Amino acid sequence: MSEIVVDGKSLPFVEGQTVAAALVAAGRVAWRTTRLGYRPRGVFCGIGVCFDCLVTIDGVGGQRACLVPARPGMTVTTEEDDDE
Repeated sequence: MSEIVVDGKSLPFVEGQTVAAALVAAGRVAWRTTRLGYRPRGVFCGIGVCFDCLVTIDGVGGQRACLVPARPGMTVTTEEDDDE
């Protein structure tokens, strides 16, 4: 099984999974909060229409985790306190 690094910790994933699918499979259903109200956000639509699953991937922010295929060694940083 391959791994990505999320917030400094290794996270296994299965080939073909998106970053969001790997996070959910690991039990992490929310990985950012809204600036107003600090409401948790994770996968909502799962098809790239909304922006609830935003993460930074390999230094590039604003990536929709539901659209990006996980790759071995990928570095993912969650985006806490992001705008809704």
